[in-house]
Amino acid sequence: MQETATVESVWRYPVKGLSPERLASVTLTPGDPLPNDRRYAFENGPSGFDPAAPTHFKKTHFIMLARNERLATLRTRYEDATTTLVIETGTETVRADLSTADGRASVEAFFKAFMPVELRGEPKLLESPGFSFSDTPARVVSIINLSSVVALEQRIGRPVDPLRFRGNLHVTGLPPWGEFDLLDRELHVEGGPRLKVVKRIRRCAATDVDPVTGIRDLAIPRTLDDAYGHTDCGIYAEVIEGGELAAGAQLRVV
Repeated sequence: MQETATVESVWRYPVKGLSPERLASVTLTPGDPLPNDRRYAFENGPSGFDPAAPTHFKKTHFIMLARNERLATLRTRYEDATTTLVIETGTETVRADLSTADGRASVEAFFKAFMPVELRGEPKLLESPGFSFSDTPARVVSIINLSSVVALEQRIGRPVDPLRFRGNLHVTGLPPWGEFDLLDRELHVEGGPRLKVVKRIRRCAATDVDPVTGIRDLAIPRTLDDAYGHTDCGIYAEVIEGGELAAGAQLRVV
């Protein structure tokens, strides 16, 4: 029988460390991550990042959940057509066009007031056309096997929100930890994109943070290490042929 997985949901993270956005579908391009995924990041003090010659920097240079869990208490959304970021703290607090100097200044001022103790310098908004502020230098899509999350829940004895892992694709139909058997194999959507699995994803303290409350209430990497002898959950895949990918799509393992 042909091995398949089903795309249960599609997610992007327009701003590193801020809210996920669920998509009905997405058009993938060879060699690229999801469009607008980690398009922006907030520099936590001077990093040396050059938008004219962007290179990968460690996530510690940016505002991020691993160290700044209060970010999870914000609700944010990005409007592609107007390059607008909306930040809610119970009610709408900021609405800013990130293509303008005034818009960037307003979101920078918000974070300067929101987390002054955690900042090492000015929280500067960074962007470079086509660049993704991913945790890895590779231009990839991240995939979370929901069966593995269920297995982890059973180990912990508490629910584990899959959004803790900040993946792009949530999939069903694979056995627990079966995603690790897909390394160097391809995932095909009939009439759509093809992806090649290239790497397991090592997890950090960001997964300890509840994505709704912002409370650091679990020890995900430690639990993974104690239970399985590794701290991995999820896989990275490169897009090798483009096309539309929608929730409900079948991924055929080749």
